[in-house]
Amino acid sequence: MSTKEELKGQWNEVKSRLQERWGQLTENDFQQLRGEAGELVGVVQRKTGASKQEIEAFISDVAQRGESFGQTVASNAQQYAGDAQEMAGQYADEAARYAREGYGRIAEASGDLSKKLARTVRERPAESLAIAFGAGILAGAVLLMGRRNR
Repeated sequence: MSTKEELKGQWNEVKSRLQERWGQLTENDFQQLRGEAGELVGVVQRKTGASKQEIEAFISDVAQRGESFGQTVASNAQQYAGDAQEMAGQYADEAARYAREGYGRIAEASGDLSKKLARTVRERPAESLAIAFGAGILAGAVLLMGRRNR
């Protein structure tokens, strides 16, 4: 027979299964127990006429199945947590790879731009100087206008 602690831990399951097995048991029958698991067999026996051994075996079976169910739930939860952790690792690896590729593309593009700019300055120094001078004047004008509007 299950211990009182086991019955208390699985009371709703045991109560439900007893009512399924012996339909004549009512909620009032269980309320009379007032949490006394030791009196459960006697109440069921008086109400149903079933033998003490039959009731105890049934309750033990329900309690064992409840423990088994709890173990299955815990095992599944651990498995899902492991799977989630593995997937998170895969996503992190994928994000890191994507970032590295993006950085590589940007570095390559900026290197290409620097090379083109250097070649243009070497091939057309006067035009490059004029463009830089014009850009400087434009930037200065924008800054001055910004200060006046304050």
